[in-house]
Amino acid sequence: MKTLTVLSDTHGNRSLFEKLDVIFSESDFIVHLGDTSSDGYFISKKYPGKTVVINGNCDPVKLGEGEKVLDVEGVKIFACHGHRYGVKQTLVKLAARAKELGCKIALYGHTHDAREDVIDGITLLNPGTGNRYSEKSYIYLIINGEKAVHKIVPIV
Repeated sequence: MKTLTVLSDTHGNRSLFEKLDVIFSESDFIVHLGDTSSDGYFISKKYPGKTVVINGNCDPVKLGEGEKVLDVEGVKIFACHGHRYGVKQTLVKLAARAKELGCKIALYGHTHDAREDVIDGITLLNPGTGNRYSEKSYIYLIINGEKAVHKIVPIV
């Protein structure tokens, strides 16, 4: 069994990392989906080797990757910021890209709205934002064999 903590769109609000530190420490992976990748880089300094940093459209300094496929216990997960796939209009392009890459799950940000959808057998998960744009939240994802369970968790 592996656990992932997934964040996006923190936009410099590093104060919330203190609130999440216990979750970060117990997670097998921490995934920051961009905007601001420097926040993800900040987390990776404390938790090297288990932090994945993705660049977003508001990241002037690119400290992560544009997108990445993670293999967690045989479950392939596509991680991106989402802006290149037009996620504010539709999730169809994102689902198609994840399927093309053989992934069961796609993680994305950009919209600042936490949500979960299934399109063409692909589970699409957005952790929301870690800043003032809407209610703060993250996703806690558990992979156990081929089974994946997730929860959108408010940050209070």
